[in-house]
This record gives sequence, C-alpha cells and structure tokens, in this order.
Amino acid sequence: MNTKQALKKINGVDVDRLFGTIDDIKKTSTIAKFKFRVRNQWIDCGHNRSEVRDFYGAGQDIDHLETFVLDADEAEILLGEDKGPNPVEYLLHALAACVTSSIVYHAAAKGIEIEEIESYVDGDIDLQGFLGIRQDVRRGYEAIRMRFKVKANVSDDELREIVKLGPAFSPVFDSITRGVPVAVTAERK
Repeated sequence: MNTKQALKKINGVDVDRLFGTIDDIKKTSTIAKFKFRVRNQWIDCGHNRSEVRDFYGAGQDIDHLETFVLDADEAEILLGEDKGPNPVEYLLHALAACVTSSIVYHAAAKGIEIEEIESYVDGDIDLQGFLGIRQDVRRGYEAIRMRFKVKANVSDDELREIVKLGPAFSPVFDSITRGVPVAVTAERK
C-alpha cells in the first residue's frame, strides 16, 4: 500500500475495495457467482454438527482461514441436551447477522458512519405443525419480528432509511421472505 493513500474505512468496511469490487463485477459479471457449502453430521438425538470449510467465489474455490464448527441441538424441553442453539434459532441468527451486515456495508458505501447497532429478533412457531398433529398449521415460522437500535449521527428519517437498506439487500432476508427452491436427494452411505 502506498503510504500516501490511507485506507478509507467506514464502519470497518474498506470503501475503496468495496467500490473496486463493484467495478470488477460490472466488468466481469461471472465473478459475482458464489456457492456456499456446509457439511453436516448427525451426532445423537437432536444434536448435529456442521462444518464450514470452503466456498466457491470469484471464479475459484476459496478456503476459509479456519474451519468453523456449528453445533445444533434442541433444548431439554424439546427432548435434546441443549448442546447448541436449535436450527430455527440459527435461522434467526443468520437473518439478524445478514440484515445487520447489509445495513453496515450499504451505510458505509453512502458515507454514513454507524457507531453501534443492535438487533432483536424473535419468531413464532407452533409445534403442532412440526409434530404432524395438525396439517393446517405451518411447520416453520408463522411470523418473525426484527427491531434495531442504531447509534449514528443522522436524523430520524435518515435512520429509518439506513435500516431499510438491510432488508432491501440482505440475501438471507430475500431467501426467507421470497422463498428459494431446495432440492433434496438421498443416497446410501
């Protein structure tokens, strides 16, 4: 890096690199295609473990700097041993993290500094659907609510506009609210 050129970071985001990436994708759209991977293995009862090692992006396979291990289980009341969040709690985490990141990155691109941001996410599920007791009850979330607290030197109107950036650009929000085809196959081990 040229010492005369200091990195311009807003919200921890290197804005010059962000716009450079946008320009690169505009020139070569195929580098925008990514494929993320998770390998999951059942351990016992509701406990299973996922590993995140690598992904495909920018025309190449890329290894994470380390393997991330995610344990999922069910609480004791749901017959598990509570060795990790349950899958629907991970879904809320993924939603909160993705919408927050979208807010932060897009605010940075607009030159808006965020000092702090917190979100509170909760959702309602009726187990009658999951347990097959009632066919008219949805198996997944019936409703999810998100609430943000943001500390930034902006007006109330600008604050609302910043928060709207999250759902507008979040891949997880889009996947949940618009649905996505999921292909399921099976083979013998």
